[in-house]
Amino acid sequence: MTEFLATGQLPDEYQQLAKTVADFAKNVVAPVAAEHDANHTFPYEVVSGMADMGLFGLPFPEEYGGMGGDYFALCLALEELGKVDQSVAITLEAGVSLGAMPIYRFGNEEQKQEWLPQLTSGKSLAAFGLTEPGAGSDAGGTKTTAKFDSGEWIINGNKQFITNSGTDITKLVTVTAVTGTKDGKKEISTILVPTSTPGFTAEPAYNKVGWNASDTHPLTFSDVRVPEENLLGERGRGYANFLRILDEGRIAIAALSVGAAQGCVDESVKYAKEREAFGRPIGHNQAIAFKIARMEARAHTARTAYYDAAARMLSGKPFKKQAAIAKLVASEAAMDNARDATQIHGGYGFMNEYTVARHYRDSKILEIGEGTTEVQLMLIAREAGL
Repeated sequence: MTEFLATGQLPDEYQQLAKTVADFAKNVVAPVAAEHDANHTFPYEVVSGMADMGLFGLPFPEEYGGMGGDYFALCLALEELGKVDQSVAITLEAGVSLGAMPIYRFGNEEQKQEWLPQLTSGKSLAAFGLTEPGAGSDAGGTKTTAKFDSGEWIINGNKQFITNSGTDITKLVTVTAVTGTKDGKKEISTILVPTSTPGFTAEPAYNKVGWNASDTHPLTFSDVRVPEENLLGERGRGYANFLRILDEGRIAIAALSVGAAQGCVDESVKYAKEREAFGRPIGHNQAIAFKIARMEARAHTARTAYYDAAARMLSGKPFKKQAAIAKLVASEAAMDNARDATQIHGGYGFMNEYTVARHYRDSKILEIGEGTTEVQLMLIAREAGL
């Protein structure tokens, strides 16, 4: 990252990673993306391929089965996947930044040794149970409870919109729950819940507008009992810890969004060269050319924003504001580019067999998940001193 900031050129290892993932996206993901989207099926064969490539272990040390890379490497992979299929990209993003990363950041050594090797291998997935029916943007409004009794946590409550929570390879959900009160305020902690635990239920999957090949379920916890040692991190630090996880995750979502935005550019350029109207390719028309130019500018600006946020994070500098800016700019770029790409494609853009139609349906959630646009604006304003 430091070399890039000095020269504008990514180091060779990053370039090679991006090329490898781009080839995988083109040759493995793209051919099956439309089918999985249409059938609302989870792409197990694609996830297995990503696991074999080591993508789920990119930012983790080799001692835990990882690839010894960093978070920026993950972001580059997400950008390349996001160009082709956002459902596949979010499966990787959630599996790493929301599934495995909380254990790596806040777990004790025993928890890391037990869970990280299987999660970094990609052979198992973990989910992050934060959002609730009445606590989305207001994450502090958690109502799920975890009572301590005779050496066990007894968990009751509901979560919703949880990614990677109901697949055949999902083995763990990290749950935020109220474990008591302190100074008159809720004490929120995070607890590891294996999906095989009695009382845990992944309810039927949602019927979504987009991300149809991504696994998303509401979760129910009915007297779920797990051992005391399943507490992740310090008791009462759950709220602060998951805010850190979300700050990091916003950079990853920004990278995914940039991929979507760039994918719309690439598809539009290709179409504008091939499609003829009034005797010439439509790309020769200034109205189309300028629209694509603006799309390219949006993608470039958003990429610069997430590169900056990632660089600050990796150098140990404060990055909350930069992560919020990156997520805001990139998610809006993805949505705006998807709309413009659909317009450029005309009637064909409204047909689901075209990639831009899928991007149009998929991109809206980028302005909602892991912090809505309004939450990002609130964070940026707060960091600016307002």
